[in-house]
Amino acid sequence: MSASILVMGDIIVDEFVMGDVSRISPEAPVPVVLVSSINRELGGSANVIRNLHAIEQTSAMFGVVGDDEPGQWVHQRLAALGAKHQGVLTKKNGRPTAVKTRVIARHQQVVRFDREWLSPLDKHIQQDLLSYLKAKLANAQAVILSDYDKGVLTAEFLSELIPLLQGKIIAIDPKPIHTNAYKGATFITPNLVEAAAMADMDVINDDAHVEKIARQLHADLNLKYALITRSEQGMTLFDGEQCHHIPTAARDVFDVTGAGDTVIAVFTACLVRGDAPLDAAKTANKAAGVVVGKVGTATATWQEIENY
Repeated sequence: MSASILVMGDIIVDEFVMGDVSRISPEAPVPVVLVSSINRELGGSANVIRNLHAIEQTSAMFGVVGDDEPGQWVHQRLAALGAKHQGVLTKKNGRPTAVKTRVIARHQQVVRFDREWLSPLDKHIQQDLLSYLKAKLANAQAVILSDYDKGVLTAEFLSELIPLLQGKIIAIDPKPIHTNAYKGATFITPNLVEAAAMADMDVINDDAHVEKIARQLHADLNLKYALITRSEQGMTLFDGEQCHHIPTAARDVFDVTGAGDTVIAVFTACLVRGDAPLDAAKTANKAAGVVVGKVGTATATWQEIENY
């Protein structure tokens, strides 16, 4: 694929401390994990880049990291993936790179601890991000706004971004706190809990209720499509005319970390190459099935998706 997909949002470093547990600590009633390995992956909005790379999709990343070792690692990792990363800005004076560390023993998460800064970005940094994004827009067919509510995509900034991006595919992985700011996007990909909160409706995982949520979000936010992920119930796509309920493709579920990033990356890439929305959603559903069958923040290749 030659057309580029741009990704803007909250960059996170996912760390995985892997080990085994054979005893309880004598100091407190907690397991003692004997560490065997420590791994890192790009997480948050940067995990979307990883997923695009896995399906050989040209991409560029826009976001903020701290002036620290994890921030340097993010730049190095993006470069290794071949993703353009000039739009990843280094914030000095106190804002660290967001790091989530998961301690995993025998395929079970024991604890997670987060190091992050949640305050909104300074407006001048947002404008710098906007300038870098504008410079890449001409060669892009789609922009993914990956909102983890860590301070990059504020409601005010989203309200400035979305009108600017009209004419492109505008894909949003949303957070309910910013619901009204997503008006005018092409589509959103919330999970059921997020979608229900955005529509101010109950969380009920049956087809009829989820269809009501999808239709309401489609109308309220002036979307082309609403794609709601429903865990073991698969996905629901409202394409503006019909609602399609897609059963889950997952065979084994080991880790759901990052599955939403896979869905938005694959769905967007399929639309960019010209797939019909329902076909794109079915492909994204299969990709999600691939990644939840792996441990950690995983990705899926086209071959894995096609063979699943």
